[in-house]
Amino acid sequence: MEITDIKIRKIITEGRLRAVVSITVDHMLAVHDIKIVQGDERLFIAMPSRKDENGVFRDIVHPILPEGRRMIEESILEAYQQHLALSEVEAQEAAAADAAKTGE
Repeated sequence: MEITDIKIRKIITEGRLRAVVSITVDHMLAVHDIKIVQGDERLFIAMPSRKDENGVFRDIVHPILPEGRRMIEESILEAYQQHLALSEVEAQEAAAADAAKTGE
């Protein structure tokens, strides 16, 4: 299994939820609504879920083996960190451009 695409769909700045992500597996299967959550000690992913008739959230899709979860989580968190770093660079460049305009 290979994750062939990761899309950071939404970045959230308040609360414990940090982002909502979609992945594509082997160019054939899309999994949407994977959440990046800030835990007490680290970031982790939460697979898509829905509430059952008893009010308990159940994963709709999930890896079977711990190694699969680890691989998916590491890939998603790496893409998230890269997205944040790129966003920071773009914000710094925009601020520098604005400063250059006002300094003219």
